[in-house]
Amino acid sequence: MLHSPTIPPLNRPSIRLRAPRGLAPLLLALAAFCTQAHAQSVPDPSTDAAVSAAIAAAQRGEPVAATAALRADPRWPWIEYARLARDLDKADGAEVRAFLQRYDGQAVASSLRPLWLASLSRRKQWNDLLADWRPVEDVGLRCARLNALHELGRHGPDWNSQAQAIWRKGESLPDACDPVFTTLSQRGGLDTALRWERFDLAVEAGQAGVMRAIARGLPEAERKLAEDYVGFLQAPHGRALQWPRDARSRKVAAAGLAALARNDPDAAERQLAQLGPALQLGEAERGKVLYQVALWTVASYLPDSARRLAAVPASAYDERLHEWRVREAMARGDWSGALAALRLMPARQRGDSRWQWFEARMLEKTGKAAEARTLMAQAARSPTFHGFLAADRLAQPYALCPWKPAEQPGMRAEVARDPALVRALSLYRINQASWATREWNEALGRFDDARRRIAVALAQDHGWFDRAVFSLGRIPEEQRMYELRFPLHHDADIRAAAKRNGLDPAWIAAEIRAESIFNPKARSQANARGLMQLLPTTAAGVARRTGLPYDGADSLYDSSTNIALGSAYLREMEDKYGATYQAIAAYNAGPTPTARWLSQRPSHDPDLWIETVSYKETRDYIARVLAFSVIYDWRLNGNALPVSERLLGRTEGKRKGFACPDPAS
Repeated sequence: MLHSPTIPPLNRPSIRLRAPRGLAPLLLALAAFCTQAHAQSVPDPSTDAAVSAAIAAAQRGEPVAATAALRADPRWPWIEYARLARDLDKADGAEVRAFLQRYDGQAVASSLRPLWLASLSRRKQWNDLLADWRPVEDVGLRCARLNALHELGRHGPDWNSQAQAIWRKGESLPDACDPVFTTLSQRGGLDTALRWERFDLAVEAGQAGVMRAIARGLPEAERKLAEDYVGFLQAPHGRALQWPRDARSRKVAAAGLAALARNDPDAAERQLAQLGPALQLGEAERGKVLYQVALWTVASYLPDSARRLAAVPASAYDERLHEWRVREAMARGDWSGALAALRLMPARQRGDSRWQWFEARMLEKTGKAAEARTLMAQAARSPTFHGFLAADRLAQPYALCPWKPAEQPGMRAEVARDPALVRALSLYRINQASWATREWNEALGRFDDARRRIAVALAQDHGWFDRAVFSLGRIPEEQRMYELRFPLHHDADIRAAAKRNGLDPAWIAAEIRAESIFNPKARSQANARGLMQLLPTTAAGVARRTGLPYDGADSLYDSSTNIALGSAYLREMEDKYGATYQAIAAYNAGPTPTARWLSQRPSHDPDLWIETVSYKETRDYIARVLAFSVIYDWRLNGNALPVSERLLGRTEGKRKGFACPDPAS
């Protein structure tokens, strides 16, 4: 049996930054001094205030004193970058080129170069653009280069083929490509066949705007049909009955009806019955439409779900629809139907612990207990929510096999001195996450697996916890690096909030791991903030009801405030719904959808209720948080509450141990 040692709290005080007064003019003549030819280490936090102030001043266009301390700091190149990037259209070309040469191969240079090339293109500085060119992925810049070659009369033998390669995209392309395509057409490289080729790609991509733009360049005799195709993709119409009986008409008809099915599956099904025979739609085209009709019916568990799922050809099924066929049967309590649907899954999908568990459950429901135990034993080998459920059913320890590979002597010190990693860690510390990530990616692009893992450990030491999620997993064993993937941090705040609200600390830690990966500055597109991703309106309501301190939206970036309010909200959800798995659903999706799901399937077993939640994000979220709770319980205590008890909100009782399964069993 394997137990993890208790990890001491990793709370660190926040560093308050204050800009020094009276910054002197930037001394560009001394810039070369900052080139790091020698190894560095992450600078002392006492330097952060001056660096942050210098970056802010440079971004405002104010002068920055190039002191010896600043120039020696590994973040100095980004101070230069901030000043140059602010207004590249007015920058001195020689200065920019010196910067690009000085930091060639570094993330800071590869970040500035695309901005510089775009500036040269805007100003029609064609010779300079070609002189400073480096291959880039940006399509707009690739078009700018082709346009520069044209303007200078340097087309070359492959100019047309390069422009045609860009043209062959179904998505909308940057405005910078318009003059290139005009030139391509004038040079005879954009014939009708090539226009139709891109039109077909746009149909597949569902890009009506691109289709319309292409139609304008077609010969008049073909333009009307193309425009009719565009209209059908946006709103299917009866004129399609008069279309040519060819592959393009069938492709457009299938795409238009599939798009319609997402909003009105009934109408799509009716129109398919008319257009299918008229246009001689084959199994592939019919399957594309019937797939969407079934999907957008079953996603709401509408009455016609089973019939429409049965109408989809087997060739059109993918893993997503296989899952929905199982869920639909389970939602109706049709255990035999769910079992049959599970057995139609591809072997790889069916062998996942999630579906092994549900196949075992359906076997139980249909009186085949012995077969069920065999499948549960397979599922229980997986350290997942469904694997933990299977282990509970079999009264087995949880399967957890931590992996901590040995390090070569001296390798950690070597990685810690890597200049790009030093810049990444020190930039992250001053809340320059975007720049830090660019430096991180540059470093990891050079590291082998062993050095990459050490870099992740160093990032965790510096409070950058999400690197374990984004940078581990290239080899399967790395999923078992639990100390890195499940950090312990803010331990005192978590335990205090858990005690105050009568919650399990492991649950709070699991929520933080699922919501923000322990990033206190996290902010979602929906404006959820901080460690537990609270909306300001939610936080204000909790503060009003509980009397907890709350000083506006930005106070949610304070870890103690966020944990206190988020944990209190969990307590409210637990009190409202009475079961932890329902409280987790409400925390993620909100009370209204949760109430709807409860009213639809009030008597379903917890595992079946979770799996039949109609939102994929919430389904996965509930399972993820419950699994994370088990792992955090182990990290905090060396053993864990059974997940089958935990999901019901029972926090007292016999705890479970962990063991690594025999590989041969």
